[in-house]
Amino acid sequence: MFNLDLFKSLKRIFDPKTNLLTFSSGQRKANEDYIASLSSTELKIKTDEQRLEAMVRQQLKEEFPNIEKSSSYDLLVDAVIHNYKSKQLQATDDAEIR
Repeated sequence: MFNLDLFKSLKRIFDPKTNLLTFSSGQRKANEDYIASLSSTELKIKTDEQRLEAMVRQQLKEEFPNIEKSSSYDLLVDAVIHNYKSKQLQATDDAEIR
């Protein structure tokens, strides 16, 4: 009896059809999650941040020629974006309080 139970459980574990169905259902769920993440607002936020960064970089290049060659250029871009986001958050907080 023990050998028969062991055999059945091993057969279930190594059954290719069952493994394929399990794998395909897992893939389907992963694909659904991926598609949901692409259509979410998270993607829009990322593109907005990329657009903001590109605008900041362009403006800095216009105002300070050859600044992109500086070793602290990326740090300056990050600081400008941080300050802009901080001021934006303060403005929204002030608007919500009133």
